[in-house]
Amino acid sequence: MADTYSSQSTLFSSIARLVPHLRPILPRLFLGLVSALAASLVALAIPQVYRVLINSALHPGGAASSVWIAAVVVLVLGLLEATFVVLRRQFVIVPATTVETGMRTSFYRHLQQLSVAFHDRWGSGQLLSRAMSDLNFMRRWMAFGAIMMVVTTLTVTIGVILMFSMSWQLGLIFLGAAVPIVIFGFRFRRTYGQVSRKSQDQAGDLATAVEESVHGIRVLKAFGRGREALDAFAEQAAELQETEIHKAKSLAVFSLVVTLLPELALGSGLVVGILLATQGELSVGSLVAFFATAAVVAGPVEAMGPLMAMTLAAKTAIDRHYEVMDAQNTITDPEEPVHLDKVRGDLVFKDVHFRYPDTEERAADMLDGVDLALRAGETMALVGVTGCGKSTLLQLVPRLYDVTGGSITLDGVDLRDFTVHELRTHVAVAFEDTTLFSNSVRENVLLGAAEHPGLTPDEVLDQALEVAQAGFAHTLPDGVDTLIGEEGLSLSGGQRQRIALARAIAARPAVLVLDDPLSALDVNTEERVEARLRSVLSETTTLIVAHRPSTVAMADRVALLQDGRITAVGTHAELLAGNHHYRYVLASLSEEPKDLDTDLDDELDELDDDAREVRA
Repeated sequence: MADTYSSQSTLFSSIARLVPHLRPILPRLFLGLVSALAASLVALAIPQVYRVLINSALHPGGAASSVWIAAVVVLVLGLLEATFVVLRRQFVIVPATTVETGMRTSFYRHLQQLSVAFHDRWGSGQLLSRAMSDLNFMRRWMAFGAIMMVVTTLTVTIGVILMFSMSWQLGLIFLGAAVPIVIFGFRFRRTYGQVSRKSQDQAGDLATAVEESVHGIRVLKAFGRGREALDAFAEQAAELQETEIHKAKSLAVFSLVVTLLPELALGSGLVVGILLATQGELSVGSLVAFFATAAVVAGPVEAMGPLMAMTLAAKTAIDRHYEVMDAQNTITDPEEPVHLDKVRGDLVFKDVHFRYPDTEERAADMLDGVDLALRAGETMALVGVTGCGKSTLLQLVPRLYDVTGGSITLDGVDLRDFTVHELRTHVAVAFEDTTLFSNSVRENVLLGAAEHPGLTPDEVLDQALEVAQAGFAHTLPDGVDTLIGEEGLSLSGGQRQRIALARAIAARPAVLVLDDPLSALDVNTEERVEARLRSVLSETTTLIVAHRPSTVAMADRVALLQDGRITAVGTHAELLAGNHHYRYVLASLSEEPKDLDTDLDDELDELDDDAREVRA
């Protein structure tokens, strides 16, 4: 998809997409362009002073005062050129960075709005490189590349016109060198654009590899696979190096052409100019002014290579940026949303079908007609063999995905008739694979907490931690204000799960969806958590994926998911007595895992109790 888009878009169509962002700062950019152009025009005016000086003063009997006047004029022009260069920077730097910040914020906002299905397809490194490197490319091009590309073109054009006015013969020689440059420039634009796109995509893949290695560093170390990871990374880095070298060689060849041909033209022009001067067809002043003008024009000509490369890199960055911005959000709000002041929590699945977007058409739906009704305040355990779609079913409730058939209703209202924001205030989720943020425990727990009448945020926090049996948070170095590191990796698996569960509890939802969030806890801790959940969230409807018998036994009812459908619903005892497949699933559930941190906490508590008894 990316390569197709890049190949179909032209340079001007890609740049045109920036116009809405540039419109507010166009006056400043125009002033920057005028300042840069004025600096170039002043630079072109200096050789004309030389021409007048040489023709009028540098001969026997010429006035010495003319030399001083010319020197003062050149000094003033030099100061003007420097002033215009400073003004160009002042006019464009702040507006360009403002546009970059706005586009980066819009990009992040769009990423937040896009569905989980989109993020399933994209590597985090690719998104990171688009949010950072590509927007940085675009800002530098807006502030410098675009303006200097226009100024360079105008400077060369005006310079060539002045050179023709001084000597059409020498002007033709210089112009003859420009034809091969133009032809080669078109070829360079095509090849460099392709390799630039390849380079930026490879850089995104490399960023993804770094991020995955950092997040999985414990696994790599534990299994002794650091060398293999390093070899794979080195291979990717070598591919990027090869692409960058190809890029550099392409630019070097183009720079060689745009530098060498004008220099050859100037060398040839020098011979022809001297012959014209000796024959009286060209004044010495005009000859000196011609080559001084050529020297001024040579700088912009040599800069055309890097500027063209910057422009092509910016085009690639724009294309990559809009590949994400053009992605459609499939989880949208209805035109006329329904609002409920009070939610009871009746959750009903009606003939629910679901298949992932990339599933082959011939394949059966993962969920193939699910019918299930949860009563308000009920705790329902969902069981089934591994891979039967339990976690997928749970993710449909907060609309992380949308059903592809049938409907899910909350108090009789289709979930798609709520705004996404309102629905997710009624539904809270805790996943088995917990995700915590590099903030304090307090900020992680209160992330989705709503306002609770009569309770302060600290009281909400304390209650959520107490229900989730996460009191260990108070014993951390800075208590609940302790920074827990990226993804909470400074905590154990059980501790992370309890913090994530506390976060869901603090939201005080009408519906609580738990994807086996207690899998890392020992049975005793799980029993305490379940008991507190029942008392504090007695009016909350809870749907929980269960992977062990102790969790199943604590539910009011159990639903059995088999072949994409709910094949049985009843109490644990009823299903155990009357359903063969349920007994098979229950027998296959994993043994109770142990959380070493929890066991250690329990042992320390027992030691404290023993110590108190001894002191007593």
